[in-house]
Amino acid sequence: MKIVDFSRSFLTFRIDVLKKPPVTVSHKPPFTVNNARILIECCCEITDKQSGQSEEFVLGASCKTERVGVKRDIWTEPNADFVPIHGHKKFMNLKAWDYAGRQVMLYPPSLGVQPERQVGDSAEAFDSVRIDLAYREGELLRTPEEIISATLANHPLVARTEIENDRYIALLEYPVKTINASERDIIYQTDTGPILLPDLSREPEDLIAGFELAFVAFNCLHWAEFIVRVPTPIAEGIRVHHYSRTVRFDTKNAIIRVL
Repeated sequence: MKIVDFSRSFLTFRIDVLKKPPVTVSHKPPFTVNNARILIECCCEITDKQSGQSEEFVLGASCKTERVGVKRDIWTEPNADFVPIHGHKKFMNLKAWDYAGRQVMLYPPSLGVQPERQVGDSAEAFDSVRIDLAYREGELLRTPEEIISATLANHPLVARTEIENDRYIALLEYPVKTINASERDIIYQTDTGPILLPDLSREPEDLIAGFELAFVAFNCLHWAEFIVRVPTPIAEGIRVHHYSRTVRFDTKNAIIRVL
C-alpha cells in the first residue's frame, strides 16, 4: 500500500513583494522574494458523501515568527508560534503569542490587527503555493503483536484515522512520533501529534476555517481520543493556547510500517 513519506513531504509558499504586497506578516519584509519550505506533519482528506468530491488539506510544522535574512534580531517581538494549514485553494495561518487575544498589527498597519486564525485565498496572499507529497510502500500491521514488534524494532510507522458523520468522511494520515508498547501485556497506544482535527459540521467551502490542532491517542482499531489546542484560562482575564479540551470519536484506525 502507498503511504505518505512525511520525511520528504513539504509545503512551500512563496512571497514576492515585487508582484504583490504580503498580507500575512507583522513587519516590513527585508527581502524581495522568499520561499518558505515547511515539513508536512499531517494530511487530511475530506470527502463529501453527497457530492462525492474530496479535498486534501495539509498541516505544516510549527515554527516561530521571524525576520528572514537580517544580520541580527531575527525573532519578532512579540514572538508567535506559527502553524500553516493549506488546501489547494485556501489557507489558514494559526498564530499564538504569549497569551490568547494579543493585539498584533499586520504590516502595513492599514491591514488591521493580525488574526490568530487568518483564513484567505492562497492566490491572493502568495506568489505561489506548492504541496509536494512523497510516497513510499507500506505494510499494514494487522494485530497488536505486529504493531508492538515493529515498534520495538524501531521501524518507522504511519497511522491513519478515519472519522465519519452523516455528510463527510475525513481520513487523517500522520507519522507516529510517539507510541507506547508492552510485549508482556500486549498493549500499544499512540500519543502523537500535532494533527489536524476537522469540524465536520461545516459547509465544504468553510472546512479549512474549522480545523484545530490536536494530539491523538488510540490503542485499538475502532475509537480514538484527541486533546485539542484551545484558548485556555490560566488566571482571571488571561488565556493561553494550550492542549486542554478532550474529545472522543468512533474511528477506524490503522498503523502502517514504512518499508
